[in-house]
Amino acid sequence: MEVIYEDNHIIIVNKNCHEIVQGDKTGDTPLSETLKEWLKKKYNKPGNVFIGVTHRLDRPVSGLVIFAKTSKALSRLNEMFKKGEIKKTYFAIVKNRPPQPVGTLVHYLARNEKTNKSIAYDTARPGTQRAELDYRLLAAGERYHLLEINLKTGRHHQIRCQLAKAGCPIKGDLKYGAERSNPDGGISLLARRIVFEHPVSHQIVDVVAPVPDEKLWHELENIANTRPEYLSSGI
Repeated sequence: MEVIYEDNHIIIVNKNCHEIVQGDKTGDTPLSETLKEWLKKKYNKPGNVFIGVTHRLDRPVSGLVIFAKTSKALSRLNEMFKKGEIKKTYFAIVKNRPPQPVGTLVHYLARNEKTNKSIAYDTARPGTQRAELDYRLLAAGERYHLLEINLKTGRHHQIRCQLAKAGCPIKGDLKYGAERSNPDGGISLLARRIVFEHPVSHQIVDVVAPVPDEKLWHELENIANTRPEYLSSGI
């Protein structure tokens, strides 16, 4: 388990694509429980360890997840997420080039509980929720492209569903139109950066996850590194 940031009130972990953040019907050990055991051993705590789940990432997605170590931090972080005060930036590898190098996608999503999948529509329909994100093309390779994604809303499978609707399914995401799976079983979507005001100290926390240690990720990041606007963004 890779811990990116830790203090007395919060801990930020770089999740891999096999882990679940919180327990589900699979019965697999969630990251929240693994983290409790890790903290218990690290600090030699005899009793129970408090870990509060503040948000989630889909199982096949990798990247940054914030956990609360105190109830005070948990309640404040929950409120900050509701108000949209925590800025999250994602990286996605897609096969098809988006229609414009920089743009905004707006769709209306309907969630199917049975298939655990969302469907995107161009106009509002009964039972749909408005979904909006900004994207930027960071790098173009021979077969794949690297996008930076900034969410303006938080919907079920939003990035996966909206990019697929735009003709740019995420690499490895069979559920949303990818041609084949990734060798590791995950999808090429990374929760890359989180920026927020600390819920207790009120200092700015700005953390970045490394890209997965895979050839394609490194190749596309190297291409992006040649772009001044990418370098100036700090991610």
